Amino acid sequence: MRSVPGRPEADVETVAELCWEEPAVAPGASAGCTPIARRARWRSENGLPPPRRVVVADDTMKADTAWRLACEGTAVLWRGDYHNARQLLQAMGRRADSRPRKRTQAPATTAEVFHLHRMAQAQRARTLGMLLIPVEAGGRIPLRRAPDVAQVLAEAVVGTRDADLLDAPFVISLRELLGLVGAHEWRSKGVTVAALGALIHPWYGVFSPIRGEYLDLVARAPLPASTLAFDIGTGTGVIAAVLARRGVARVVATDQDPRALGCARDNLARLGVGERVEVVEADLFPPGRAPLVVCNPPWVPAKPTAAIERAVYDPDSRMLRGFLEGLAEHLTADGEGWLILSDLAEHLGLRTRAQLLGWIEGAGLRVLGREDIRPRHAKAADSGDALHAARAAEITSLWRLAISA
Repeated sequence: MRSVPGRPEADVETVAELCWEEPAVAPGASAGCTPIARRARWRSENGLPPPRRVVVADDTMKADTAWRLACEGTAVLWRGDYHNARQLLQAMGRRADSRPRKRTQAPATTAEVFHLHRMAQAQRARTLGMLLIPVEAGGRIPLRRAPDVAQVLAEAVVGTRDADLLDAPFVISLRELLGLVGAHEWRSKGVTVAALGALIHPWYGVFSPIRGEYLDLVARAPLPASTLAFDIGTGTGVIAAVLARRGVARVVATDQDPRALGCARDNLARLGVGERVEVVEADLFPPGRAPLVVCNPPWVPAKPTAAIERAVYDPDSRMLRGFLEGLAEHLTADGEGWLILSDLAEHLGLRTRAQLLGWIEGAGLRVLGREDIRPRHAKAADSGDALHAARAAEITSLWRLAISA
């Protein structure tokens, strides 16, 4: 996860308390017993508050019922078969995708299209997040055919403020749990990075380098020096690894997220460059100056709706502007700052090229040159994507910057 100056996520409570009433007997059975009041910790990576209303359900609940409750803001706490819960979530997802949109006036600008798309994505995520799974202390799910997720959960919270999560029972949305399981599989298998000829193993909450074109830029741009480089907002450590593999004698990689720091150290050790790359906790820059300072900030100036999205969405371009404003103080006189940035925000109408150039000039910097590359990801060719026109025109650039004379 790339660091963002002043980023507020450290103040987000990811664990709260969830309260509900549960039948004295199994859900679905008829027994005029007084419901039992229960409570457990509520886990949400994105800091979402616990649902105010919760009903207990099992395999007898129909998808239409679960979908209706979720749309009304009522969460469904599952007590049935785990695999049936997954099938129910898939059925709810189909209903979300086929839900007719209210007819309104067509968006006037590409920016409006983007914001409406983001709102729809967020609403879909909130609604599908209403299907909840109980977890016992130690990380066991007390449901039939439930997988063993203790290691998955432990990996997700290690080194974070929620490190004690498994000490007591808690409740989590099935959608978030499946995200944890998927992240664990990515971490175990790794992601092939062509620029390295090796695997990178992303941790949960740390953005995976699945868009390899920007790494190709780092791998081919002429190095201004091979003595020292700073990698700002290192995330998985992939850029630091590319620089080390290119022969940079010493790299200082920074981040302020505990998962990213652990992830970067792990990957750099796996790749055999750990001795040449120092991973340090810092808000953007480490102390000192370097002849090469590299940064790949979030590309889109918008509010993230999920923790992992902080690597893509940066409100008001805070990290981008923070990097530019501090770069001159951390470059040697003849050094270069490499800014890796997509122009997708420009095609979406969220930022102009004039703004970017104005920030560069205002920071006492000049442009030495620029290396461009077209994206290769699937969405760039998906004509059904709501943002296809902008994605099809997108170019990723490595801006070579220097201190103005």
